[in-house]
Amino acid sequence: MTRRLTSNLFYSIDGIASDPYKFQHDSFDAGLAELMAEGIERIDDNILGRTSYTEWADYWPNVTEGPDAGFAAFINRTKKHVASHELTQADLTWENSVLIEGDLVEYVRALKQTEGRDIAVQGSLSIVRQLVEAEEIDALTLIIHPAIAGQGRGLFHGALPTRMKLQDVKTTERGNILITYGAFEVSE
Repeated sequence: MTRRLTSNLFYSIDGIASDPYKFQHDSFDAGLAELMAEGIERIDDNILGRTSYTEWADYWPNVTEGPDAGFAAFINRTKKHVASHELTQADLTWENSVLIEGDLVEYVRALKQTEGRDIAVQGSLSIVRQLVEAEEIDALTLIIHPAIAGQGRGLFHGALPTRMKLQDVKTTERGNILITYGAFEVSE
């Protein structure tokens, strides 16, 4: 049995996924926190790109209390597989971090064959898109906040045409919509 590869991305209603801290803060609610806590309980391994890794490695190890403490405890203790052509293993000083060597898609396919719970791609838009196009993501949840970002990067700009199957839809009290897709089929 293969492990599931998932990704949960914060999104604005105008399709922006980069820098969610600029638009999501006032729409985060208890319902969203509960759904996210349920999701991280199923994850053993995380995949991050260079930018997400370096930003997160500077922040999460220092969070020990407050509303972010639960996610900090999770991300600090779980294994982090880092995709980068610029970083070396010696650069990965955050606990439980390992450099992905070789081809990302082949690495992920091999990781999915190992024992464990779900694997999640955290942030890392280009990695999510690459794994969607390789048809390796089993569940992609877009957490759409009731906000317009106005500028930034979306996930699918320049992507190959891809069909997805709706798996689930949930809403929270502040108007967040969690849409989960799977069964990706790329057509070139």
